[in-house]
Amino acid sequence: MSDLFEEKAQDWDVNNMVLQLSSGISRAILNNVKLHADMQVMDFGAGTGLISGHIAPEVKKITAVDISESMLQQLEQKPELQGKVDTVCQDILEQSLNQKFDIIVSAMAMHHVEDTAKMMQRFAEHLLEGGELALADLDKEDGTFHPPGIEGVYHDGFERDELEKLMLDAGFSSIKFVTAHTVDKEGKEFPVFLVTAKK
Repeated sequence: MSDLFEEKAQDWDVNNMVLQLSSGISRAILNNVKLHADMQVMDFGAGTGLISGHIAPEVKKITAVDISESMLQQLEQKPELQGKVDTVCQDILEQSLNQKFDIIVSAMAMHHVEDTAKMMQRFAEHLLEGGELALADLDKEDGTFHPPGIEGVYHDGFERDELEKLMLDAGFSSIKFVTAHTVDKEGKEFPVFLVTAKK
């Protein structure tokens, strides 16, 4: 599988839009989910660990999952995440992890996954009973957030009610949406939601 983020990985953490987005999403997660020091967390589509960096001080361990080796290599070089975050370069839709978590967090990764229903089922399988989801991504947009013809983007954001139905079908309850952040890009606004739910 080719690493679509190989070139972007080097400069990812100095991209101002990326930093603002990850900061806004992290703040929304911390405000909407009760984290504690015994928690085992999966960061799905963890990238360079920008979300993990905000969450790590509050929890016991984070397993950072991504299909981009180059992004995870950037994460592994961060001294503040040493010993707190393990990286796994794996597509969990193809092959599950042999582990269950208290919470799964994700930021701007879901639109890179073609089969959203299968992804929700996988999340349910990887959560302990009573575990939580905290997932952030774009609200449905007109297709101008990403450059035309970009590889690896399967959804122009998500309709909240459609996503809620897929989550209900996967066995989730207490589903709640908030707007976590709004990206201002070339004069257009793109709202980003955080959805939380319980297994």
